Amino acid sequence: MKILHLDSNHPLLIEHLTDLGHTNHEDYNSSKKAVEAKIHLYEGLIIRSRFRIDAGFLDKATQLKFIGRVGAGLENIDTDYAYAMGVHLISAPEGNQNAVGEHALGMLLSLFNKLTISDREVRNGIWQRESNRGNELDGKTIGIIGYGHMGKAFSKKLQGFDVDVLCYDIKANVGDENSRQVPLEVLQEKAHILSLHVPQTAATINMVNTDFISSFKHPFWLLNTARGNCVVTSDLVKALESKKIRGAALDVMEYEKSSFETIFSNKTPLAFSSLLKADNVIFSPHIAGWTIESHRKLAQTIVDKIKFQFH
Repeated sequence: MKILHLDSNHPLLIEHLTDLGHTNHEDYNSSKKAVEAKIHLYEGLIIRSRFRIDAGFLDKATQLKFIGRVGAGLENIDTDYAYAMGVHLISAPEGNQNAVGEHALGMLLSLFNKLTISDREVRNGIWQRESNRGNELDGKTIGIIGYGHMGKAFSKKLQGFDVDVLCYDIKANVGDENSRQVPLEVLQEKAHILSLHVPQTAATINMVNTDFISSFKHPFWLLNTARGNCVVTSDLVKALESKKIRGAALDVMEYEKSSFETIFSNKTPLAFSSLLKADNVIFSPHIAGWTIESHRKLAQTIVDKIKFQFH
């Protein structure tokens, strides 16, 4: 098959696809319109998040057999239209699930132990012990919403701690030895920590809003390594100010571009400016699944799935 690559990935992806007998063309700079003009020549498409693969694009991809997204989600593809056209969709959550699990745990421990604040203070000659007294994870109940690859990876990382891990998912019977599946209302009653591992869907966009936050019995810490628009930033700011949310660790932001490559192009939104000033909020630039190891594993996962499906 002729395969078009729209984003750069680990070199093994093209090397191994070539070894399987496929012809690989790379185009990392052309406009969407320019790509649409030639997509009819290709049976395969490899993307990350450069632009949306919508119905108009797919109408022009008359020979397309598969789209491989080197990442966990497929939200930048019109999946219903692609399936209707008989296009096989491939993603690679197995490739970066471990990275996300480790990153979520690292952010949680950093948040609990005020590591970013104390590091910044010490670098500026400030030695504050009492104000940087931390919290211990043991004895807490952790609620995970979204118990697929990422949620399961995070719960596995928590097994060295004396914690109770609960999960909620729209699919039944996904709980395992690391987490007990419960209704959302039970999770909201018990959890001291909430970690989001949901895909971006109509149901999850703006999911964490004031009403959702108010439904929790205890003030809680929030972790988001899923998608930024799952959390309404202005409502998060209000919850932090009221102390209903005790702190937040955010790898993803509501204001990210759809390509995930940048965050703002113009003025910083007021709500986000408030988060930037908060000592109980820590950030990372959408890198939870972005490790040296996952870079390779994501590519290998796509190769393996193409090989399984078409060879």
